[in-house]
Amino acid sequence: MTPASRLGPPSPDDTFTLEAIGHVASDYPDKFGVPRQPGLAPSARAILYLAPPFDDPLAVEGVEAMSHLWLTFLFDRSPLTWKPRVRPPRLGGNRRVGVFASRSTHRPNRLGQSLVELVEVECSPRPSRARSPIAGSRLAGHESRVKLHLRGHDLCDATPILDIKPYLPWAESRPDANAGFAPASPPRCRVVFDAAAGEALRRHADGESLARLIEEVLAQDPRPAYHGSATARQGASKPYGVLLRDVNVRFLVDERDGDTEIRVAAIEPR
Repeated sequence: MTPASRLGPPSPDDTFTLEAIGHVASDYPDKFGVPRQPGLAPSARAILYLAPPFDDPLAVEGVEAMSHLWLTFLFDRSPLTWKPRVRPPRLGGNRRVGVFASRSTHRPNRLGQSLVELVEVECSPRPSRARSPIAGSRLAGHESRVKLHLRGHDLCDATPILDIKPYLPWAESRPDANAGFAPASPPRCRVVFDAAAGEALRRHADGESLARLIEEVLAQDPRPAYHGSATARQGASKPYGVLLRDVNVRFLVDERDGDTEIRVAAIEPR
């Protein structure tokens, strides 16, 4: 008999109802390209639009004094099913570990946490649009009494947010902690821009900021870890595309002698 069976069938107290307090407008329209951890792309912008009745400015009183926040969110694009073992990208996408030893999006309750930088708290007495909306976001025209401007996140556009808490470095920063199979940040690839891509950035209204975001995202090699072994990919140059803000970034990956170079071939409106 398993421990779960000894407890008997779930009681009503084992089921909880959660309500989104708002949604995020994000630089990442799609899952592909989203950094695997927050903070890896510090130029990534987001705006959290709180929903009624949570968009009362009194609910965020004092938040402006914080530099970073914890966001609890729902992996709403992940399947409802889950497995006890997963394949983390940091292990090449082939080795398995227990789901609770990972940050996999395929979880029993699909909950995630993201540590984000708070840039600005924008409040208004009536619902209004953000002063600087996220280009290309589905929520670019959204209105709310409370808009939290964020940076360095790992959230898809329109992700539901369930809770906000302040980050306390004296309690939560543990540099001596053991991080298991992910002891350090992942290696970064070299990113270069073709002439056509550079010209597209020069014509873009926010080209300088967009260039930084593209470099930060692509330097992490956003391809799925299971796209073949490094040996099989030697000398390959397969085209990929990633959606960022209001553009489609087309790039090629060249792998030779253990070195990976990512070349941005084109930046097109989407």
